Amino acid sequence: MSVAMIWDHLSLVLSALILAVAAGVPLGLLAYLCPRVGKALLWVVDLIQTIPALALLGVIMVAAGPGSPTAMTGLALYSLLPIARNCTLGLSQVPGHLKEAAAGMGMSPAYRLFHVDIPLAAPMLVTGIRIAAVNAIGTAVFASFVGGGGLGGLFYTAIRQRNMEQILMGTLILMVMALVLDAGLGWVERRMSGNRRNKLPLPVKAAGGAVLALASVALVASMLLPQYTEGQLTLYDGDYSEVKLMHAMAELLVEDKTDLEVVILDQMTQVNNHNELKGANPSCDLMFSYDGTVLTTFLGLDTKDIPEGEGLYDFVNETVREREGLRLLGKVGLNNTYSIGVTQSVIDRYGVSKVSDLIPIAGELDFGAEHEFYTEEGSMKYQPFVDFYGLSFRSAKPVDVVLKYNAVESGAFDVMVVYATDGLNKRAGLTILEDDRGFFPEYYGAFLVREGLFADFYDAAPNLEQVLELLTGQVSSEDMVELTYAVDVDGRPVEEVASEFLRSKGLL
Repeated sequence: MSVAMIWDHLSLVLSALILAVAAGVPLGLLAYLCPRVGKALLWVVDLIQTIPALALLGVIMVAAGPGSPTAMTGLALYSLLPIARNCTLGLSQVPGHLKEAAAGMGMSPAYRLFHVDIPLAAPMLVTGIRIAAVNAIGTAVFASFVGGGGLGGLFYTAIRQRNMEQILMGTLILMVMALVLDAGLGWVERRMSGNRRNKLPLPVKAAGGAVLALASVALVASMLLPQYTEGQLTLYDGDYSEVKLMHAMAELLVEDKTDLEVVILDQMTQVNNHNELKGANPSCDLMFSYDGTVLTTFLGLDTKDIPEGEGLYDFVNETVREREGLRLLGKVGLNNTYSIGVTQSVIDRYGVSKVSDLIPIAGELDFGAEHEFYTEEGSMKYQPFVDFYGLSFRSAKPVDVVLKYNAVESGAFDVMVVYATDGLNKRAGLTILEDDRGFFPEYYGAFLVREGLFADFYDAAPNLEQVLELLTGQVSSEDMVELTYAVDVDGRPVEEVASEFLRSKGLL
């Protein structure tokens, strides 16, 4: 955890609050002045609040692309409800006798609104902003799923690694952030509620307001500006250690053997990363993935779509080039396919060694997997798997992918879907069963690159393709198990582990 990450998180929250106030206050005013229209608008704001955070960010990213603008917009939409509603509520609670007195003094409706109603409603509005601020600090952790930065990636990694110290430290920082923001806004609310709100001279208040407005505009503008990556080889960080390690290896090799500078942007999921790699205006140049993932997840195909006699890798490479203008470099060696892991208690009790050994005992076992494994998209899912092997487990429970190892280690599952090269299999004491009937396809790792990559960087790095191909055949499944174990269990930095491995292979 770094100061930069904390500042990124705070900047994201503050900029989202600024946008939410800029949109929420007018909405609240409109709802107060035009009740019929306002009721419909507040109903829409209520509906936005019911959309899951990840779904909302995903929808916004389709239009705005990945990064801080998407995360900021999503957070702002999530913050609208308390601001707009409290604005309307505060205005509606202005005492009637004060409105009558203002009218009796000859004030026009507009003058009364800005000089009587809004000042009296301001404390209630600030209360709404306080609620929105505290909520936004926690919700902002989801920004990392769309490359928005902040502390989300830290929590994702810490939970996966069971790093309680990092989880507690990150939580403490968010709590302090929330307390400081709440205390600051509380002070503003008290000044507005008390008799001292006009104590400062008008020129001082005007100058302070101007500085605050300029700072707000500058902060929002800084979040909207894209990160400068012109002339740099650009990747997004991965959400799994395998991808983080391979991206770190690519960075180390390219910067060691070419004149190119490599920039690794904020963490992003495989699907979102793929969406940013393809298309007319890609925001990155390459990503590490797997031929099976490209087939089933990116292209939406299954192994049955592969022509007889053609290998999965070759079919995927040809198809993704034709459809998306991308291609795979050589296979680095590891096969990170789905695997079935069982706990040591199952081994001790039943002595199983292959998946078909589970058939007669499945009714006594609890099965666990991430939610994605239970979907109906593609053939490499739970129902096709159990149908193929004739398995009937006592229970089959979904769990978040980050928490599944914690769940199996606490005894929640006897059998679990895992990735073959995940070092956490070793920490959890899982035994990988042989897929003796060959249900799961191969998932060989390789870099997926855009077609024009090497031509674009030819002047700065004419040997770029050859440098990346140095990793072809160098990282076996066994190597990756040890590398991810070093990162996820031993807690060593990704860059250090990647550099050490490349030096052991004589590549650096």
